[in-house]
Amino acid sequence: MNKNNVFWAIVALVITASLLYTFTGTEDPEFYQNTIEAERERQFKFLKYNLDSPLTEEQKDLLDSLDFYPIDPAYKVRARMEPVANKSLMEVPMTDGSVERYIRHSFAVFDLKGEPVKLLLLQAEDEMDRRNFFLAFADETSADETYGGGRYLNLRQDGQSSITIDFNLAYNPYCAYNPDFACPIPPRENILEIPIRAGEKNYDK
Repeated sequence: MNKNNVFWAIVALVITASLLYTFTGTEDPEFYQNTIEAERERQFKFLKYNLDSPLTEEQKDLLDSLDFYPIDPAYKVRARMEPVANKSLMEVPMTDGSVERYIRHSFAVFDLKGEPVKLLLLQAEDEMDRRNFFLAFADETSADETYGGGRYLNLRQDGQSSITIDFNLAYNPYCAYNPDFACPIPPRENILEIPIRAGEKNYDK
C-alpha cells in the first residue's frame, strides 16, 4: 500500500469512529468519556500493531502509550457553516514540498471558551460523500505541547448548515511519527492564536 493510500485508510477509520460518536452525543458524561477513550485506544493499537502504521518496527517496540490532554467536553462545539463564496480548488502545501488539491468549501464559525473562532473546512478533490470534511489546524500549543505541523480532524456535516467539532478527537498526522510521510500543512486561516488543549499531544520519540 503506498503512502497516500495508507493516509486515506486511517482517515476512513477516524471518520467511522467520529460518526458513531457524533450521533451518540455528550448527554451521558460517562458514555462520552468511554467513547473518546475507546477511540484513543483504537488509535494506539493501530500505531502499535497495524502493518500500515507509520511507525518503524523499532518505534512499535518502544511505544507503550500515546499522550493526550484530559478529555474536556468544553472542546466539543456545534459550529455554523458559512459557505465560501466562489468555491475553488486550492493547492495545500505538503511537508515534503509537494501539494495536494482541496476544495475551499466553507468556514466553521463558533465560540470556544468565550473566544470567537472561524476555521476553513476543506474537502478532498475526489471526495464522493459531500458531507465529509477535513480540518487541519495549528494553535498556540503547536511546536511545544503538540506537534509543530498542526493536528487534524475528520468531520461530517450533521445538520443542514451546521457541523460538530470535537477537539478531543484531534490527532497527529503521520509525519509527526515518521518524517518519511508527507502531510498537509494547515492553511493560514486555521492558524489559531489561542491554545487548544484537547486531543493528542506531541509524540515522544
